[in-house]
Amino acid sequence: MRASAAWSSQDPEGVAACYEETASLTINNGVPATGRVELAATFWVWTLTGTNNGPGGTGNGVRVSGIEVWRIGSSGLVADSTGYYDATTYERQVAQGIDG
Repeated sequence: MRASAAWSSQDPEGVAACYEETASLTINNGVPATGRVELAATFWVWTLTGTNNGPGGTGNGVRVSGIEVWRIGSSGLVADSTGYYDATTYERQVAQGIDG
């Protein structure tokens, strides 16, 4: 599928082009990103590895993965997308590190 190839390319605009103009992406039941501009601003690789060292950061390492469920519209493009990741594990790792 074109959308899967675009995700693997890590090109946010290319991924957004696989979505209908009015498509939305909702992650962990949060506020949906709607339309291609907002969608392009939300994409990331679903295995997130890093260090929480921003303002007020803990300095702890984090690694969390997620999934996305797509509904394909009649256009053949993604009409709706719902993403999930283990927020509890992420928050624990921010506080205690990957091995915590």
